[in-house]
This record gives sequence, structure tokens and C-alpha cells, in this order.
Amino acid sequence: MEPPARPVPGLGRALRHRNYRLFMAGQTVSLCGTWITSVATAWMVYRLTSSAFLLGVVGFASQAPTAILAPIAGVWVDRWDRHRVLLVTQAAAMLQSAALAVFALTGLMTVGHLIVLGALQGVINAFDVPARQSFVVQMIDDRADLANAIALNSSMVNGTRLIGPSLAGVLIGAVGEGWCFAIDAISYVAVIASLLAMRITPLPPRPRRASVWHELADGVRYVRSTPLIFAVLSMLALASLLGMPYATLMPAFAVERLGGGAHTLGFLVGASGLGALTAALYLAGRRSVVGLGSVLARAAAAFGVALVTLAFVRSPWVAAPVLFLAGAGMMLQLAGTNTIVQTLVDEDKRGRVMSLYTLAFFGATPIGALIGGAMAKTLGTHVAIGVGGGACVIAAIVFRAALPALRTVSRPLYVAKGLLPPPAGPG
Repeated sequence: MEPPARPVPGLGRALRHRNYRLFMAGQTVSLCGTWITSVATAWMVYRLTSSAFLLGVVGFASQAPTAILAPIAGVWVDRWDRHRVLLVTQAAAMLQSAALAVFALTGLMTVGHLIVLGALQGVINAFDVPARQSFVVQMIDDRADLANAIALNSSMVNGTRLIGPSLAGVLIGAVGEGWCFAIDAISYVAVIASLLAMRITPLPPRPRRASVWHELADGVRYVRSTPLIFAVLSMLALASLLGMPYATLMPAFAVERLGGGAHTLGFLVGASGLGALTAALYLAGRRSVVGLGSVLARAAAAFGVALVTLAFVRSPWVAAPVLFLAGAGMMLQLAGTNTIVQTLVDEDKRGRVMSLYTLAFFGATPIGALIGGAMAKTLGTHVAIGVGGGACVIAAIVFRAALPALRTVSRPLYVAKGLLPPPAGPG
């Protein structure tokens, strides 16, 4: 790798690393396409079926394979060249989006196609997400910039979350969902080109001392024996299970509760994305992971309160600031958890632990999508969202109460990583 350049002050410290700059450029283009496809898929499901429950089914199908395969994929990611894994997964994702475009543009698309192709994307994500999260470390030559790199990546995700859904709302109305999928397929060229342009020093291969299952169990034991990592992953899993279904239910909420259409959906998703972007920029400005536990507790509470409030809203103009708060709270929790885990984890277990991070988010979300869809069908979309928000508030209270004890047991790890000074000696 290239030698570290002079530090860059402010929010863009990680951008002084060439490989990371390439990554950001390629991912920015590609993620705009990804968000366009996400909104277009949800809208197409609802247009074809008018069913909140089937929105949950499609959400489940697209994320369940990730939940099942991610822990095993994490073991392989620790063994394989992560750069090559990303090239393969991004090429596969491009083909999946192209298939969506072909079915939609030819008028052959059914909910069955969306379920199968969504499941295929879930398989791809099982390998792509832990590989991409673990690969960040190889793009950053100075570990002091790692937290900033993670936060900037979250800023990019949510900056494109503002642009993508807004474009999707316009494109769906103007040319239909098929062209949304086609644009997404083309956008993958940018990220593949950025990966090919990188100059990467491969990590030395890790010896295979045991079976996949044994190494997976070793990764789980490692997380269980690190209380802070276990606690933040558990809270993220609960928020994904009970809180994140609000995103899956947004098309139904926009139509049934707010009386809107595709433009309303794009507006609501954009408001949530703006909140998430604001939160990610806040994290990018932080210079240390120390104190992030308190931020996570407040973020989880804010996310839950926002969802409870959303259950009583009937105007898009009131829903927008509430969703801004929800987006900010969820992003602080998601990216903050990522930062804590990436900073504290041992390098030889990074792929496996990041696969468990993937499981906490992608694994719980599809189950939550089914639960939320069923609850929305029976009790109403707004009730399903409000109940999930109340559960998130309770989880935040429990985590906050446990935080002093977590700080005490985690202090030696912070000292070992150079994040806190060692305790003063006697005398």
C-alpha cells in the first residue's frame, strides 16, 4: 500500500487514502442505482398486489438468504481475498438488476419474479456485505482514520438515499419501474471500475486450522466473550427485527395513511435519508470511538420515539420531520455499532464478526418484515409501526441501564487498543 499522506483535517480525513477515494467514487454512483431499485421494487409490488403483507413477503425473500448464509460466508471471507470477492459480488449484482429490467420492460414481471430475484440478491449480499465491511481496513493505511472512513461510508449511503428515491419517484411516474432497474444495472460499472483501479496489497492467507463450522463457532464465542460487542449487536438486531419494518411498510403507509403515491413515497424515504445523512456526518466528525455507547443509547431511544409518533401522523408534511428523526436514530445506531465493532475486533476474526453484524441487521429485518406485514394486514400499517417503535424504546432503556457495567468490563480492551490511557500506577 501507499505510505500515509499528510493528515486531512475535518470530515474528510479518510479521503487522503487513494484506494478509499476510488471506493467512494464508485460506490456513490452504484448506490444511487441501488436506492432507485429499492424504491421501484417496493412500488411495483404494491402496484401489482395492493398488499402490505406481500410487501413484507418480498422484503423477507430478499433478506432471508443473507441471514442464513452470512455467518458461513464470514468464515470464507476471512480465508479469501476480499478484493476478489467484491469484484465477483458486484458483477453478480449487476446481472441481477439487468434481469429485473428485462422482466419489467417486457411486461413479464410478476411478484414471483420479484421474490426469486430478490432472494438471489440476498445470496449475493451474504458475501458482499461482510467482505465490503472488512475490506475498509485494507483501504485505510492509517488506522486512526478507520472510524472516519466508516462514518463517511455511511454518509455516502445516505447521501445517495436522498438522491436515489427522489429520482425513483420521478422515473417511476415518467418511464416505469423497468428503466429504474436498467439504470441500476448500468451503475454497477462504476464500482467495478473503481475496484479494478485500486492498488491493493493482499493480506497473507490465513491457515485453515479447522472446519467452517468450528471457525464459525469460534467467531460466535469471541463475540459472546466481548460484552460491549455482544450488547451493541444485540440491540441492533432487536431494532432491525421490530423497528426497521417501517421502511418495508412505507409504500402502504404513503397510500393508505397519507393518501399519496409514488412521489409521496420518494419524499418520505428522502426525509429519512436526510436524517440518516445528518447522523452519519456527525459520526464522521467524531475523532474517537470513546463515548459512542451513550450515543447509541440515545439514538435507539430517538428511533423508537419517532416510530411511535409516526403511528399518529396523517400528513406527509408532519411525517417528513418525524422520519428525519427516525432516519437519524437508526443510522447512528447502525454506523455507531459498525464503528465500535470494527475498532475493537481482532483482525483474524474480522470477517466472521462482520458477518454477525450483517446477520444482526439483514437477519432480523426479513423476519421483522413478515411480522410487520402480518400485523399491518390485521391491525393497520400505522399500528405495526408504532408497536415496533415502542419495543425499540424499551431496548434503549435496558441498554442505557447496562452501560456503566459494560464500560467497566470493556476498559481493558480500550486500553489494549490504545483508545484509553492505561491506569496510573501506585504512588
